[in-house]
Amino acid sequence: MRLLKLVPDDTNIDFLRWRKFASFMSFFLVAVSIALVAYKGLNLGVDFVGGQSVRVEFSGTMPKIDEIREKVGEIGLGEPTIQQFGSDKAISIRTALPEGDKEAADQAGEKLVAGIHKMFPTAKTGAVETVSGKVSGELLRTGAMSLALAVLGISIYIWIRFEWQFGVGALGRLFHEVSLTFGLFAVTQMQFDLNSVAALLTIVGYSLNDTIVVYDRIRENLKKYRKMEIIPLLNLSINETLSRTVMTTVAMVLALGMLLIFGPDVIFGFTAAMLFGVFIGGYSSVLMSTPVLVWLKVGPDSFIPRTTSGIMGGERVERKDDGAVV
Repeated sequence: MRLLKLVPDDTNIDFLRWRKFASFMSFFLVAVSIALVAYKGLNLGVDFVGGQSVRVEFSGTMPKIDEIREKVGEIGLGEPTIQQFGSDKAISIRTALPEGDKEAADQAGEKLVAGIHKMFPTAKTGAVETVSGKVSGELLRTGAMSLALAVLGISIYIWIRFEWQFGVGALGRLFHEVSLTFGLFAVTQMQFDLNSVAALLTIVGYSLNDTIVVYDRIRENLKKYRKMEIIPLLNLSINETLSRTVMTTVAMVLALGMLLIFGPDVIFGFTAAMLFGVFIGGYSSVLMSTPVLVWLKVGPDSFIPRTTSGIMGGERVERKDDGAVV
């Protein structure tokens, strides 16, 4: 029985041919993502902004969002934030945290649930989640710090393991994928909470694994083919790792797709972000991580220690940059 191969062994695609167009599109999409985040902002969850949130699911036809917002506003807990949550009959209602202690917050939560049941008898409500403003601010800071440190640490690791040019390429790829994922949250207004931060960190780790596979093959080929031009060498390296990249991406997309369709609503945002990140990661492996090496003038002779000639003990010797005498 023959094994299934999505990519033939003799694949020879000139990926670097599209490097300028792919780079332009990537820069454009990153700029659009940053603009969307700045203009529309992120729909921060209770984890980051504080307040009270309750999930509501309707057994029959769900009223219009404007109608729900108007009636929930009549409860007297301030202007509510309402968002579609997973299915077309489930929403998340978030209200500001009332002034006072925990008892005041519990009373406000009970008032919110009672008001929803009174106005919408067929609605089912989940538990009320309450996060204080102090805790939410700390979670936001630590979440942003963990993401920044993860990206920085990965770039330093690749820099040390390979060369600084590879570290720049890895940092550019990570920035590309994280920016586009933020853009996804901005344009869809999916709730951005701690699960979303976990998705971003997972995407960063997945990109690290994929980047190392491609860069390791490039490094091997740089040593193996001393006289090959850099663009054909990069194309060769991408084609040699293409089967692994495609199989990994397809497997992840299938698993996450099933989880997105049939999984619980509570991890919908996490799954959607992961699915988007894996898809973008497959594209980045082929068209984003390698053009940087061309722009930084990496070639087969870039990492060969240079030698200098001189006289030592009456004999002519050559010394490498690392100090070794040859």
